[in-house]
Amino acid sequence: MQLADKVVYVGPFLKRTDRSSSDTKFTNVYVKNLNEDVDDAALKTLAEEFGEVVSAVVMRDDKGKSKCFGFVNYSDPDAAGKAVDTLTGREVNGKSLYAGRAQKKAEREAMLRNQFEEKRAERVQKYQGMNLYIKNLHDDVNDETLRTEFAPFGSITSAKVMNDDKGKSKGFGFVCYTSHEEATRAVTEMNGKMLKGKPLYVALAQRKEVRRVQLTQQLNQQRLAMAGAGR
Repeated sequence: MQLADKVVYVGPFLKRTDRSSSDTKFTNVYVKNLNEDVDDAALKTLAEEFGEVVSAVVMRDDKGKSKCFGFVNYSDPDAAGKAVDTLTGREVNGKSLYAGRAQKKAEREAMLRNQFEEKRAERVQKYQGMNLYIKNLHDDVNDETLRTEFAPFGSITSAKVMNDDKGKSKGFGFVCYTSHEEATRAVTEMNGKMLKGKPLYVALAQRKEVRRVQLTQQLNQQRLAMAGAGR
């Protein structure tokens, strides 16, 4: 379709990690899941099917044993792209290969960070409204105690008391249910309940950024109320 005299492409949304790298020109290819018997010569022979190979190296440890991955450098980007598209999934010596554009360390680290953030966001979204934050716990309350106290309200997928590096309770923890209804019922019934002589504070768990925004809003409202009362 056209919009403001420009051709617009509309397609399904893809996560960054799922997007094709076919538009990126490269000549260095990373190949992993190689059989231990594959040496430099065998890797080069395999790679030459797609074009002229400048170099092919299988990485080895300090004892000379194959690490089961290597790098192939082509003279032509088209050959490298063809190798990536064709070798991934191909079975060689009983092992299914993976081939991709060789990345610099900074690129790999950035990609891994993005993957971690995406997975964390998916996990947070999945359990939004089902994960409870419980604080003011007695030092004697452990994971099992927490699970036992909250079990009457539904099916618990996890119950965890947070400890410091010496194994001492930090006085708070988390309980995750399988449904929003169960979590809401637990908040209603357990918030303020006495456990080992201490009143519990129970609420739906929130991401740090959300809590920070809410606290800022609460402080601003308090300041406005105090300013109004002082007039």
